[in-house]
Amino acid sequence: MACLQPAEELEIFRRPLHSDANERVSGKGRTSQLAHSGDEELVALAQQGDRRAFEELIERHKQKAYHIAFGFARDREEAKDLSQEAFLKAFSYLKNFDGRSSFYTWFYRIVVNVCLDYKRRAKRTSAGEFDENIESEMEPSHTPSRPLAPEQHVLAGQLSRKVDAALQKLPAKQRTAFILKNNQGLSIREIADMMETAEGTVKVHLHRAVTALRLSLAELA
Repeated sequence: MACLQPAEELEIFRRPLHSDANERVSGKGRTSQLAHSGDEELVALAQQGDRRAFEELIERHKQKAYHIAFGFARDREEAKDLSQEAFLKAFSYLKNFDGRSSFYTWFYRIVVNVCLDYKRRAKRTSAGEFDENIESEMEPSHTPSRPLAPEQHVLAGQLSRKVDAALQKLPAKQRTAFILKNNQGLSIREIADMMETAEGTVKVHLHRAVTALRLSLAELA
């Protein structure tokens, strides 16, 4: 793959649009039109040079991309960098998208691969610090009934670090399947599409991941 230059690529997203089609529809009307378009329609427009269409794809998928990245990195800034890198790769290789899978599947496969590359480069075996704010960000519908007491907060942090440390020891495919299923709530079928494998294989990865995590946590207890 070609080496991407993030600063140069991001500058592309900020440049004004000049196509005739865009000049005919401007302002809020254009934004509303794109917001109501499906992913595949936005991709087709972006492949023709419509950068605002790609910006709409970014807006639509940025939170989920960030959450997946955070599941791997366990660090806010790293997760932002990884999700941005995934969008840059998607922009760079958008011309290769042929519609055989959904854009959703194609893009999140890029996100997962970027995260796996990051783990291989960093060779990290320990998790980041527990951050209650980030946990709340990842599960916005969850509101604690009462604030944690200081000792509960400490215990929660210790447990989070133990879980993360155990998760990082898993083989890449088991870790990926576990994060996509338990952190992101994806279905077995969606995970199979993203990992380009059979649903039965995903189930095996999940079973082995859960078994290994239980053993690891029992040893750490």
